[in-house]
Amino acid sequence: MTPPAETNISSTATRCSVSSIVEAQTDQTYSKDFRYLPIPRRLRYDPDKPFYFGMPLNVSFAVGSTFVIANLYYCQPILIQLSASFHVTYDEVARIPTLVQAGYGIGLLFITPLGDMLRRRQLMLLLIGLSTTFTVGLAITNNLLVFEIISFLVGLTSVAPQILMPLVADLAPPARRGSAIAVVVSGLLLGILIARVLSGIVANFTSWRFVYCMSIGIQCFVLGGAYLLLPDYPVKNRDLSYLGIFRSMAKYVVTEPLVGQIMITTWAASACYTNWWVTLTFLLGGPPYYYSTVIIGLFGLVGILGIIIVPFVGRLIDRVIPWWTAIASTLFLLVFQAVQTGAGGINVAAVIICCFALDLFRQTQSVSLQTLMFSISDTARSRLNALLILAVFLGQITGTSVGTDVFVGYGWRADSAMSMAMYVFQLGVLVLRGPHCPRNRWFGYEGGLELRWMSPSNQAHPTVSGNPENAEKGPLAIEVYNETRDAKEKDAKELR
Repeated sequence: MTPPAETNISSTATRCSVSSIVEAQTDQTYSKDFRYLPIPRRLRYDPDKPFYFGMPLNVSFAVGSTFVIANLYYCQPILIQLSASFHVTYDEVARIPTLVQAGYGIGLLFITPLGDMLRRRQLMLLLIGLSTTFTVGLAITNNLLVFEIISFLVGLTSVAPQILMPLVADLAPPARRGSAIAVVVSGLLLGILIARVLSGIVANFTSWRFVYCMSIGIQCFVLGGAYLLLPDYPVKNRDLSYLGIFRSMAKYVVTEPLVGQIMITTWAASACYTNWWVTLTFLLGGPPYYYSTVIIGLFGLVGILGIIIVPFVGRLIDRVIPWWTAIASTLFLLVFQAVQTGAGGINVAAVIICCFALDLFRQTQSVSLQTLMFSISDTARSRLNALLILAVFLGQITGTSVGTDVFVGYGWRADSAMSMAMYVFQLGVLVLRGPHCPRNRWFGYEGGLELRWMSPSNQAHPTVSGNPENAEKGPLAIEVYNETRDAKEKDAKELR
């Protein structure tokens, strides 16, 4: 039996240890960005007065994401004009979209995880400022090589929305986290379409250089909005090194079954979604439809309707465990892919229905998986988001290459059947672990099949720090953490 003195000493040591963690995570109030730029007082972090995250701010984040992610797609409709302006062949300017996407992919892997060790407000302001500055170079250069280099840098610095996404998960209350993420995801997807439309219209009536002048103006607007609206938020991992970021990311993949489950499902889902939109052009441009590129482009507007509905579906995700909405959306994807397999090359009505349904349920699945991923750790969300987007990128590569080869070699029905098989695979991966399966189990249904969270503490799965091994300390460590934090805040109020 432990003597009372030893118990008190142990309790005091534990309380001091956890207090040091709390202090490292919360005593980080700043009044200036970059040491010189004042932060508006209402946006400064105050642990005693949490920042209110309402729908107006949520929509503002989505609008900002729309116009930052648009940087990646302005070049696609103007490649012919770029070829004529730089006096080069189409093959040479075709490298530009690839370089932009390559820069974006590298930024996702090497820049977005910094959100777990740096202040996100400052990091996002820096990235938006850099992308705006680089865009000036795109508007004035007369050299193709310089244009290509700057395009890569623009892609590299246009990752602010993916740093913003974990911040949304931090700011939004747990009961509204799914719908908050869904709003920002819709903004990202709208940015892809809006960029192509704006770029095509502006370049058609003026010059391609005005496209980038327009982009500069829009980004300056977004930068000003970010300065006036983006709340400061404390660094969660002061002692985390840059190399430690990647070690912990690898550790999450190996030691967290839910991370592997989500990444594999996301990879397969992204491959199916990319395959659908890439091969849709071949299907509608060939027999029996022979549609023009203008009419084919209008099918994208049908998909936009599905994207607009996603934020409303996010409210459903908030009310149930996201595992269930991921399962349901994957089942619907399988059903509508079966419709495409049976009638996609015979009746255009089937194609229209699938355009809407596949977009709606793919984004529902994406938000569900993202909400599950963010629930793993509240101090490693930037790293977890980077892993998720890495899976999306790998899926896009798979869907583009394999889907095109199957469609060209075996036809539209074989290609659609392959997507059906991929959806079955996704269901198989998801059902390996139940909604309440302990986080250290790779298989099983311990905890039952309850539709809603069993207790409030399970909803966020909080951990004390961003390292996976801290999660193994369980609810007791979390309880001590919360009690110590409350005691610390009470003592601070008494001192004041």
